[in-house]
Amino acid sequence: MKIAVTGKGGVGKTTFAAILSRLYAAEGYRVLAVDADPDANLALALGFPDEIISKIVPIAEMKELIAERTSTPTDSFSKMFKLNPQVDDIPDKYCTCCNGVNLLTMGTVESGGSGCVCPEHVLLKRLTSHLVLQNKDVVVMDMEAGIEHLGRGTAQGVNAFIVVVEPGARSLQTYHKIKKLASDIGIPKIYAVGNKIKNDADKAYVLENIDPEACLGFISYNVAVVNSDRADQSPFTDNKIVEEVKAITIKLNALI
Repeated sequence: MKIAVTGKGGVGKTTFAAILSRLYAAEGYRVLAVDADPDANLALALGFPDEIISKIVPIAEMKELIAERTSTPTDSFSKMFKLNPQVDDIPDKYCTCCNGVNLLTMGTVESGGSGCVCPEHVLLKRLTSHLVLQNKDVVVMDMEAGIEHLGRGTAQGVNAFIVVVEPGARSLQTYHKIKKLASDIGIPKIYAVGNKIKNDADKAYVLENIDPEACLGFISYNVAVVNSDRADQSPFTDNKIVEEVKAITIKLNALI
């Protein structure tokens, strides 16, 4: 099962991806959580302790690994490099495990001209493709607000593309943009999860602005989750949000 989670910044997609990963792990699945958001904080949401988080190095920052796999020197820019580097061993070698979840942090390319083809981008794209198309684990990807990590071929291997939204016009506008882009590259199943819901009016607003059949469910606005974020703690300790995400998981499993 391959699930990509995205949404506008601040809507709670990382919280949702973390709880989803923990729930699948609790059910006995081998789970690989992939932090593909440049603002990487999935480890914290998963409940990784600070001493482990401080040692995590994103794949995009592993200069020696990138140089080795793409056949480029580490100390200079080269226009000649491998476009199909070996990546199949990277998840097992470089993931970090805690609370039953294996975590792989992708990172991002910090240099200018991020749209260009460079060794770092090539390795990340190739690795993403491998995770979606060949890896045998349940893969939950916490993505940035877009589909930049997915190409057309890779997209067809994603079982579900979940956009986390909140009851606001800008969040739902992002949902429709992502839905169109995802449809354009052949992602077959695109769903939404409403987060930070305070009342029935919030639910109604979300359902009025998306396809109701695509809605997997709702997560209540939860002060305990807000406080856990401020305290650098995992939201998985709050029973209410865990039960709400569990109900969404049950519906998701039935659909895919």
